[in-house]
Amino acid sequence: MLQLYIGNKNYSSWSMRPWVLLRQAGIAFEEVSVRFDSFDAGSQFKRQLQAVSPAGKVPVLVDGDTAIWDSLAIAEYLAETYPDKQLWPQDKAARARARSVTAEMHSGFAALRSHCGMNIEARLPEVGAILWRDQAGVRADVQRLVDMWGELLAQHGGPMLFGQFTIADAFYAPVCMRLATYALPVPQPIADYVRRVQQLPGVKAWIDGALAERDFLDFEEPYRIRRA
Repeated sequence: MLQLYIGNKNYSSWSMRPWVLLRQAGIAFEEVSVRFDSFDAGSQFKRQLQAVSPAGKVPVLVDGDTAIWDSLAIAEYLAETYPDKQLWPQDKAARARARSVTAEMHSGFAALRSHCGMNIEARLPEVGAILWRDQAGVRADVQRLVDMWGELLAQHGGPMLFGQFTIADAFYAPVCMRLATYALPVPQPIADYVRRVQQLPGVKAWIDGALAERDFLDFEEPYRIRRA
């Protein structure tokens, strides 16, 4: 059976992407949870991950003797291994567009990811309001999301970015978590998409797992000194 190594569900946005993809697609896998710690070279986290991946980071997908340690590479591996799951759109042009917006998430939105770390358990609207006021990069990243998602939802008719659930929705699921945690202002159609993503069975299962962890990690919490 496939094994997926992940970090803390409350904080690990990169782990969330392949986990949600596997769960939502109905692909059986074993979850291997590796708690975040100091990430020092000799830390328990590094020792456990470097046993399966030279990068020593999550996520890692292990399929027999094969290890894949990048979230986008994992998604492509799953799409090739399970073509019947239609993880990318079937139309060639739509598939190219889905790959483009997924790669954009993989390498972009630095301001949003830097200032608005994923924290599913927290509700930080006051922090979000300050960031919205002071961080032009956050506003620019959200505007890019609004433009992109709005165009795709209008073109494909929803409920997901390319009609049915694809890798693109899995990759933007942690962004939906950020928009909710920090209550960043978006138009109603975008807020509706965020809610639909949160209600996907695979995403809801991840959220439930994050809420059940009750693991407060101070180095992942720039805005709080304790769990609410």
